[in-house]
Amino acid sequence: MEWLQKGFEAVVDVMQIHILTLFPLIFSGPFEEGILKRAVDAGIVRISLHNIRDYARDKHRVVDDYQYGGGSGMVMKPEPIFDAVEDVLSSFPEELRCDMPVILLSPQGRVFNQAVAKELSAKPGMLLICGRYEGVDERVREHLATDEISLGDIVLSGGEIAAMAVVEAVVRLLPGAVGSPESVEGDSITSGLLQHPLYTRPPSFRGWEVPPVLMSGDHGAIRRWRRQQSLLRTLERRPALLDKAALTDEDLRFLRSAGYRRREG
Repeated sequence: MEWLQKGFEAVVDVMQIHILTLFPLIFSGPFEEGILKRAVDAGIVRISLHNIRDYARDKHRVVDDYQYGGGSGMVMKPEPIFDAVEDVLSSFPEELRCDMPVILLSPQGRVFNQAVAKELSAKPGMLLICGRYEGVDERVREHLATDEISLGDIVLSGGEIAAMAVVEAVVRLLPGAVGSPESVEGDSITSGLLQHPLYTRPPSFRGWEVPPVLMSGDHGAIRRWRRQQSLLRTLERRPALLDKAALTDEDLRFLRSAGYRRREG
């Protein structure tokens, strides 16, 4: 992996993503395939991995210690994390440094969603801190991290999987990362609704048929069918999304016929 390195330099014309982790090799598979690899190869984004253990201050490279006050589980020490973040940020001009979020992946953070991904995609870059063990010293949260992000109410062994999800969601929003901008705009959630059903060849499979409207060639009818199916799927599976979605009068009439009543506020 050409981007898996100790040394790095700030390249200000591409998005800079720096990931601080105790297990950099976890990222080798996901970051060497698909959209992420193409985005790196195209110079759209630069991803650098930094082993927190390299910043440990003792000869044994210790990065964790027992909790003050007792309790099970080890806690990641603050010194290596602070040193790693400050080392990365020191390579950037002051004006960029101030606009690069330092994100702690934490179950206590705000829940990651498409709106957060879009917010982060507008930044010049970001630093992701992957916690491990029982957690990180509170001084990292209070005095170093500028943001905290969680994948939701699940328990993971560390922040690496969450970091992968954040990077994937953010990078695919960058211009040129995905071949068709319409693909990004039409994604589930991006539009505010769940995506409509998708079909491809063959037209008949084990007796299950592709809806005739999709093969009709009537583009107006196809757009209406897809929109209505998207509305119905959202109503059935994630109805709360409809309360915030940008709905037309036609959408609302269709949804009311299906039993939906929009909540205000």
